[in-house]
Amino acid sequence: MAKWIIGAVALVAVITVTAVVAVSCTKSSGGSDKPTAAPTTSGAPTSDFASANDTGPVSVITEDPSCAPWLPIVNTLAGSQDNGWRQRDPAIPAELWSPELRNQYFAVADAMRQGADQAEPLAKLTTHRVMRQLYEQFIAYSRAYADSIPTYTQADDQLGVTAVTLGELLSNICQAINFGSASARAPLVPPAAGPSSVAPLGDPSNPAIFLRSVDPTCPDWQSTFDDYNSNSAVTTWLKTDPNLPVSQWNPEQKAATAEVIPVMTDLADRMSKLGSRSSNLTLQDFASLAVQYQRAYLQALPTYSKQDNYLYDAARFAPGVILGACKAAGTR
Repeated sequence: MAKWIIGAVALVAVITVTAVVAVSCTKSSGGSDKPTAAPTTSGAPTSDFASANDTGPVSVITEDPSCAPWLPIVNTLAGSQDNGWRQRDPAIPAELWSPELRNQYFAVADAMRQGADQAEPLAKLTTHRVMRQLYEQFIAYSRAYADSIPTYTQADDQLGVTAVTLGELLSNICQAINFGSASARAPLVPPAAGPSSVAPLGDPSNPAIFLRSVDPTCPDWQSTFDDYNSNSAVTTWLKTDPNLPVSQWNPEQKAATAEVIPVMTDLADRMSKLGSRSSNLTLQDFASLAVQYQRAYLQALPTYSKQDNYLYDAARFAPGVILGACKAAGTR
C-alpha cells in the first residue's frame, strides 16, 4: 500500500492513466484492468459553472464529466518531463543552471502553462464544487511555478510540488470513478456535515492561490502526519501487498490491517477537526475531501480489491495539497 508521506511528494512524479506513481518509496496497486465507463450527466447548468449550485457537503465523487478530458491533459504534461528534468537537483538556483538544465526547466514550465490553460474549461465543466476548486488550484500553482522559473530558487519548488499533488489527486479521483471503486464504496460512507458557507465562484482563467499566507492550522497538519507516519502499526501495514484482494490475504496481512484501522480512523477524525478549525473555505473543502476518501477506504477494507487503492491515494493526496500549500505559502 502506498506510503503516506504527505507534503513530501517529489516533483518528479509521473502521472499516468492507469495508475499514479508519486513517491519513490510508495507501492502502487498496479491496475492493468480496463476501467468501467464513467456515467454521463444531464441537465443544463444555471451559470457558466456546472457546479454553481453545489453548496452541500463534500462526498466521494462517483461520476464527473471532466475526467475524460483531464486524463489526456495530465498524461501529456507527464510526458513533457521526460527531458532529463526529473533527474535535476531542485536546490540549484536559476543563476547556477547549465544551458541544458535551463532548457529543461523552461520546457517543463511551458508544458505546465499549457496544462493549466487546458484545465480552464474543466473548472466550468465539472459538476462538483470541490473538483472545480482542485482544477482552479492546479491552474494557479502550475502557473505560479512556471512564473518562478526565470528567477527560480529552491523555495519555489514547493509551488511545483503542490501543482503535481493536485494533479495526482484529480487523477486518483477520476480513476476511482473509472474503475468503479468510488461508486462501490461511496454509499457506505456517512455523509459529512454541510458547510455553513462555501467559497465563491471565481474566474478559472485567473484563479488565486488559496493559501497566500500560512493558515493557523498548518503546524497541526504537519504534526498530525508526523504522528501518523511514525506509528508502528502504519509502518507494518505499509509492507503489505496492495495488489492482493482480501480473499488472498495471509494471517500477517489480516493482522496488520486490523491494527492499522483504528489509526486510520483516528486520522480521519483529526483531519475533520483540523478542517473545521480553519476559516479558509477552500481548505475546509479539501479537508472534507480527505476525510471522505479516507473513510471510503476504511469501508472498503473488509471486501478489499486492488481498485480500492485509488481511494487510498485520493485520501492521501488531498491533505498533501494542504501541506504543500502550507509550505509554499508566501513563496510568490
